[in-house]
Amino acid sequence: MTTAIADHGVDLAVHPFGWFLLTIFVVGYYFIATEEKYHLDKAKPALFAGTFMFVLIGGFYAFNGLDFKPFENEIAHLILEIAEIFFFLYVAMTFIEALIERGVFNALKGKLIAKGYSYRELFWITGLLAFFISPVADNLTTALILSTVLVTIEKNDKAFLVPSALNVVVAANAGGAWSPFGDITTLMAWTAGKGAFVDFLYLFPASFFGWLITAYLLSKFVPDLDPLKDGDPEAAEKIKILKGGKVIIFLGATTIALAVICKQVMHLPPMWGMLFGLSILQLYMYSLKKKHNQDVDIFHSISKIENNTLLFFFGILAAVGALHFAGFLTHAAKLYEMFNPTIVNIGVGFLSAIVDNVPVMSAVLKANPNIEHAQWMLVTMTAGVGGSLISFGSAAGVGVMGKLHGIYTFASHMKLAWTVLVGYIASVSIWYVQFIVFGFGA
Repeated sequence: MTTAIADHGVDLAVHPFGWFLLTIFVVGYYFIATEEKYHLDKAKPALFAGTFMFVLIGGFYAFNGLDFKPFENEIAHLILEIAEIFFFLYVAMTFIEALIERGVFNALKGKLIAKGYSYRELFWITGLLAFFISPVADNLTTALILSTVLVTIEKNDKAFLVPSALNVVVAANAGGAWSPFGDITTLMAWTAGKGAFVDFLYLFPASFFGWLITAYLLSKFVPDLDPLKDGDPEAAEKIKILKGGKVIIFLGATTIALAVICKQVMHLPPMWGMLFGLSILQLYMYSLKKKHNQDVDIFHSISKIENNTLLFFFGILAAVGALHFAGFLTHAAKLYEMFNPTIVNIGVGFLSAIVDNVPVMSAVLKANPNIEHAQWMLVTMTAGVGGSLISFGSAAGVGVMGKLHGIYTFASHMKLAWTVLVGYIASVSIWYVQFIVFGFGA
């Protein structure tokens, strides 16, 4: 019979049934990683694996007549954890869709085209926008919007599109690493209580300069051409932000502030502030219809959110939760005891590029190793930034691959991946000097 572990029922990691669960996870993740090959959306195998693993565990407990109390506690905790992230993303995506519907991002695209920037100017502008928009929106949405701008400006010139697309991916991931709203990994770390809101802001120098170094190296590959030098002034005139768009921008910023206040002051989960902000958005949409005859249906915006992304997060967090309950992550946490935590956390960044940063970060949080605050900040950064090392290592990279199909590919990315590695090393070095040497933010 298996050996009991405190608060986690039975240690299935030393039982054949546990290895069967691990096999299901590996097979499920194979189909997640190869969604382009099989044209099977990653949400489907993720949701199947995550739910099926707990069904099997429940059946194992019932068949062996085991005490269900630890199992029930794990399910209750997991539902709460997933709900916090699920509803936070649900509201964030709704605000983004509302801004898209009001033409905010189209107006941004129109202004960039109208200015007549050169390729290198566009390279830097889209990179900076990606870095500073992703902390407020999220890295996937930001990368999709700005890659659309790139392909609208130039559809065929790979010499311009490939380094510019890679720059957007790196900037979006780096920008998301220093904000709890910018990446699912930072959101998970924040909701798990691994740092206060302001603690993540201390990662700004490492994130910014790591991206800046990569961007500088990439800019050398961008053609020094000015094909849009005359611009298109009429483009900006034709595309206008619709009524209420600017107010929704303000409401979005207010909603983020509410989420922070709920978490840091009122000890409510961030999703509470987000859902309160959604209620305000709904009331504002109602007033738009009544006072200005603008028939904007908030549920139409909600219907456009990426439900597959939400279901993927549910499935993958449930699957990692099953591995945690089975005892595998308790054993994995021993890596932090065997090796220097800094080395392990740097390795997490490389692993997140191969696997995906969401399950990797979820596994680290579930394992909950006894490491210092500075190390939690490091793993948050490496899990987010490390995803840029390989094209499919982050949601932003996968999204841009789809948007620039046949142009920004795994092969084209890997030719320039060394620039990302240099930036990654720079980010870790800056973290070390800031947090360890000077103790600033530790």
